[in-house]
This record gives sequence, C-alpha cells and structure tokens, in this order.
Amino acid sequence: MNALNFIDGVFVDAVDGKTLANVNPATGQEIGTIARSKKADVEVAVQAAMRSRKDWASRSMLERADWLDRIADGLERRKEEIAQRESRDTGKPLTLARRVDAQRSIDNFRFFADFARQQEPEVFEMADATNIVHRNPIGVVGLITPWNLPLYLLSWKVAPALLMGNTIVAKPSEMTPLTAALMCEVASEIGLPSGVINVVHGYGPEVGQAILEHPSIGAISFTGGTATGRHVAATAAPLFKKLSLELGGKNATIVLDDADLDEAVSGAVRAGFTNGGQVCLCGSRILVHQSIADEFTQRLVVAVDAMVCGPPEDASTQIGALISIEHLEKVESYIELGVEEGGTILTGGTREMTGPVIATNAGAFLRPTIIDGLDHTSRTSTEEIFGPIVTVHRFDSDEEAIEMANSTEYGLAGSIWSTNIDRAHALAQQIETGIIWVNTWLHRDLRTPFGGVKNSGVGREGGNWSLGFFSEPLNVCIKHSQE
Repeated sequence: MNALNFIDGVFVDAVDGKTLANVNPATGQEIGTIARSKKADVEVAVQAAMRSRKDWASRSMLERADWLDRIADGLERRKEEIAQRESRDTGKPLTLARRVDAQRSIDNFRFFADFARQQEPEVFEMADATNIVHRNPIGVVGLITPWNLPLYLLSWKVAPALLMGNTIVAKPSEMTPLTAALMCEVASEIGLPSGVINVVHGYGPEVGQAILEHPSIGAISFTGGTATGRHVAATAAPLFKKLSLELGGKNATIVLDDADLDEAVSGAVRAGFTNGGQVCLCGSRILVHQSIADEFTQRLVVAVDAMVCGPPEDASTQIGALISIEHLEKVESYIELGVEEGGTILTGGTREMTGPVIATNAGAFLRPTIIDGLDHTSRTSTEEIFGPIVTVHRFDSDEEAIEMANSTEYGLAGSIWSTNIDRAHALAQQIETGIIWVNTWLHRDLRTPFGGVKNSGVGREGGNWSLGFFSEPLNVCIKHSQE
C-alpha cells in the first residue's frame, strides 16, 4: 500500500517522484512506499491551503462542526481498517489499535464537533460599553505529528484546527503514513472542500523544516521528542508563529503505603507498558513506599513476566513490536546502561517472544523489562527511553516521593495510588507536571488541559485550550449611546 501526498483534494506523487520504503516493524518487510516530499511539495500544499482559507473561514463554526461529524462518520465506517493499518505501520497489538487508536481518532472529531455546539458568546459588559470577543482563524496552520499514536494524535490537532476555520498543511511521521492517508481518503469521499486539509509525507529535515520556515504558515502544533521540539522552537519563534509543543516525559507512578496493591500493580503495569512503553505519558519510573516495596515488586514481576510478547495480529498479544530495529537497539542500550549503573534486571530485557512466533526473526520485539536498584538520579532513571522499561525506586516519606518525582527535566504526567484521596490530592499538587491521575492512568476528559511543564512542552491542548491556540481573539468594544 502506497501513501501519496494529499494536496488540494487530490492524491499526488512528490514533485520529483522520489519515494521512501514503508516497513512493518513486526516483520521487517516492506509493505509499501510513501512520497518523499521536499520544500517544493510543501509550497504547493501551502498555496492550496491559502486558496481555500477564505471560503473555509467564512463558514460558521456550527457548519464546520457538521463537517467534523461527517469526517467522524467516514472514519467510523472504516474503523477496522484504521486499526489494521495502524497495527501494520507501528507493530502494536491489533487489539490495542482497535480499542485505543481507531476509537480515539473518531472520538476526537466527535468531541470537538459537540464542544463547538456548547460554546456561548463571550460578552463582557461595562457600565458604558459592551465587549464582544470573536475567535478568528489564524489562516494556514502546520501540524507535525509522531509515529506512536499516528491518527490519534493527528486527529487531535486536525479537528480543532478545522473547527476554528483554519486550513491545514500536515506532516505525519514518515514511519507511519497509512492512517493519515486513510483520513485523506475519507475527506475526499465526503466532499470536504479542496485545499482545507493537505498532507505532505517525508522526512523531518525535508518536509517538517519547510513547514516551520514557510512565511504563510501562522502557527505550528508539534508533538514529538524534546530534542526536536527545541529545534522547532528555535526555527519558529523568530518568525513569531504561534507555537504549541507537546514533548517528552519521564513520568512517575507513585505507590503510597496505603495503596490497594492489586489496583496499584495493575495500574503500574498498564502505565508502564501500554503500546510497548511508547507513549509520552507512560509511567516509566515506579516510586513505591519502602514498607510495601518488596511485596509490590514481587507482584509486579509476576504480572509483567506473564505478559504476552508476540505478533500484533494475535488476540493474546499484549506487547507487540517496537517501531523499528533502530529504536529497539536504542532501548536495549538503556538496559545495558542500567546494568552498568548498578541496576538489576528482574524480568525481561531480551528479544524473546513469549506468544506465537513470527516466521521471520526480523521483528523489533523486546520483552517488557523491570530494572531495580538504580539511584533515582541515574541516567536510566531520568532520561526518556520510550520503550517497555520501568525502573523501581523506594521512598520513606511523601516528601521524599515528591523530591524523587521532580528530579527529572520532564514534567508531563504521573499517577498516585492511595486509599487516602485527600493525601493523594495534596501530594499531586506538589508534583511539577501537567497531569496527575489518582488511582487510575490515562483516564481522559477531553475538555481538560493536556500538556506539560519544564522540558515536556509549551502550551496545552484539549477543550478551550485547543480552540484558543487555533484562533486569534478579536475584542470589539461598543460604546453605549449617551441617550
């Protein structure tokens, strides 16, 4: 299956005809090609977006909300195909792609459509005047999204950008192009006006950079690694573009001495290993109170050791392939580093598959891994690995848990496990992060702010935060008559 650019409502090759191979990470086999675009392709896409922006902006928000529902309907009709494409592109379990990626991609469009219909006029009365706030489109916006949750994260940006009247030039990851292509197929099928959504495939330095630099693109919404985020900011900020950066995380799962251990172990496993640990929200540092640490860790090892690492299409698989052999080798290097730093591997750490074995041995498989005995300031414990590895650390007091949780350059998310809600809530407010879950993980209300502090990003997404980013407020102050 080949992924072409989608520009001005038409699927087209790169201007120079160049392509890249698209590889299934579970088999190592090529499953198609994608357009290897460059600056010239971005220019064509921007021009298409520029031509369509006035017409799209002239429509009411409610009319644009109806279009979001039509996109959601189109995705719903192809829900199983979304999951199948996502699993082939990423190597993640098909069951996970169905439950999370496909469903959330649909939900994102439906949420913002419904959210638009709940908006009330922003009016501020003075004694002698009335202020009316209007939300105007930015114009053309650039969206750059990663490979771990391809359509999930792309739709999270596309929906509010369209809702607020913008036209789009988007670059999905070159490693996972298939569901972005499907979204474009849906846009074509439902008759979305040409040029409203434009998707350009290719490498970051060749496509992403051109999007960042283009003078007609007024805002950049980027989700990806912190190092790339620094480059995005350095490029876009001097051009005075609006900028939203959702970056990396090294999140803490904090288990207090009064936690329900069954729930805490189950939650720590889910937080640590969902999507093979390739989620910026994953709880890759488990901080557990000294008094329960031995029992908790024993239970954790049993639960993780029982996880099935196998082919994505098998219903029993809980851990599929990582995104690539290159990424697998990077993750393995942290296992080696963890041992060098004095850690002990309690389970995992090998490429052994514990489920049905795929005929080829070229897949990027790694068993979920627990490392104990590391200092909480070690590199393995503080650097984002983005793979199925968790480290376990012990603390003696809430104050020590807070200090340990705050000891990284990141501040995206985390969870606290305790039967004392007041205690957990008080502790949560002292963690330097954007999101804390209590007795759960990744339980999302899409109206709430999503994003981090420190090196985890700039800005927030979700609900009104997304609408605010993808619009420019205009205040009209009307003086009352003196009569």
